[in-house]
Order: sequence, then C-alpha cells, then structure tokens
Amino acid sequence: MNSSTYQLEDRGDRPPNPQPKLQKSAATDWVKYLLIGVAVVYLGLVLFIPAANVFFQAFKNGFAPFFQNLAERDFLHAVQLTITIALIVVPINTVFGLCAAWVLARHNFPGRTLLISILDIPFAVSPVVAGLMIVLLYGRVGWFGPLLASANIKIVFAMPAMVLASAFITLPFVAREVIPVLEEAGFDQEEAAKTLGASDWQIFWRVTIPNIRWGLLYGVLLTNARVMGEFGAVAVVSGNLAGETQTLPLFVEEAYKQYQTQASFSAAVLLISLALVTLVLKEIVEQKTKIKEVE
Repeated sequence: MNSSTYQLEDRGDRPPNPQPKLQKSAATDWVKYLLIGVAVVYLGLVLFIPAANVFFQAFKNGFAPFFQNLAERDFLHAVQLTITIALIVVPINTVFGLCAAWVLARHNFPGRTLLISILDIPFAVSPVVAGLMIVLLYGRVGWFGPLLASANIKIVFAMPAMVLASAFITLPFVAREVIPVLEEAGFDQEEAAKTLGASDWQIFWRVTIPNIRWGLLYGVLLTNARVMGEFGAVAVVSGNLAGETQTLPLFVEEAYKQYQTQASFSAAVLLISLALVTLVLKEIVEQKTKIKEVE
C-alpha cells in the first residue's frame, strides 16, 4: 500500500472540521439575543414603563393623597357601579356561556358553524360600534325608543344600557373557554353515569361541571376583568355622568380631563391591580388545567 493510500485513510479518519458549526451557532445566538432584546424594549415602551409611571404618579406625593382620592364620593360611586354591573353581567354570561357551549360541543346540527361565527361577533365589532347599536335600538329616537318612553322606561344613559353593553362585549368569553374543554372531555363519563341511573341534573353537576371547572373559571375571570375594564361601549351608552352613570374606567378619563391627575392615577392603580390579580388567577388556572391534562 503506497503513501497516497495511507494519506486517504488518514483523511478519512480525521473528524470533520467543526468551524462551520461554531460559526452557525454563534450567528444563531446573535439573532436570538437580538430578538429577545427587541421584545424586551418593545414591552418596556408599551407596557412596563407606562404601568410603572401610573404607580409613580399615583404615589409621588405619598400614600396619604392616594388614599384620600380613594375616599372621594364620585370615586366610590364609580367603584360601586362597576362592581354592580359585574355582579349582574358575569352570572348572566356564565349561564349563557355554559348553555351555548353545551349545545355547540354536544350536538351537530345545520347552522352550527354559523352560530359559532355569530358568537364571535363581539370579538370583531368595535366596542364603540356596539354602544352605538344599543343607542340606535333603545335611544329616544331609536327603534324601541317611543315604546319605552310611553312606558316610562329609560335604557340609554342609565344603568340598563351599561349592563347591555357590558354583556354584549363579554358574551363569548365563557363559551369560548368551555367549548374546547367539553369537546376534549367527550361523552364517555356522562354516558357511564346515565347507564348507572343518574339524572341529567346529576350528570351535569357531578360529571360535567367537575370536568370543565378550570375552563369555566378561566372564562369567568376573563369576563369579570373585561366588564370592569370596559370603556368604549359603556362610554357611548352611559352619558358619563359623575356620581350617576360613571364607571371606574370612565372616572379615570374624566378626572384626567379635568386636570385631577392624582385622582385619575389613583383610580388607574386600582384597575391595574385588578388586572394583575386576574393574571395571577389566570396563571393558577392554567397550571391546574395542565396538571389535569397530565393526569
């Protein structure tokens, strides 16, 4: 065997040159860190810095002015009205969402896809447009305006319209969270309970609800957070009267426009705190859901 043969075998035994892989890995890391940096900067500009500024403006003069603003009559009324609307809308949309999810997940029928699309309309329609639709229906010159006026019933620029607007905006949340959970759970456990003699009501409470409880709770949390933070639709139908039809988001805007910046930022801190609590609860629910899926 000549020397050239030994040279070829020697070349074949050598490991490949790792330099291209190292260069490729370095380039990939550079792109990765660049994208992470861009994401952090973007989130800082549009989320973290504005949120931190709200807390700074609310507490820059100390805690005493902050708590003093929270004790103002208009602020307390706005909080009370916001909570009242949430206590009305959340149960209504929870019941509706459960019924809609049950029908859509457990039955196949003509028009099912159309019904799902209709359920998603509040996601596509601007809240301001939703408020305008309510005004055009129930306002003084709306379709039902003369009939309501003759019965001395006031809808627009009163609490009923605010409830309607909030209910419309939050209509899909519970149903959209429960439908996939019901579809994943299937029929097996419910059919087994039925063969054992359980009634439909017993099946619902002892089989269906335990299977969908985390998805249901997730939808309720989202509904509650959106109701309390809704601005556009409520602003159109409420009239934004301080001490009468002014919710907490409307109070924030009106106080800022009236140069009551301290009161405005104090109310905004309360709304941000609500959002943070919702995020924490959302994370807990998601973890519970993942644990259930693993089991």
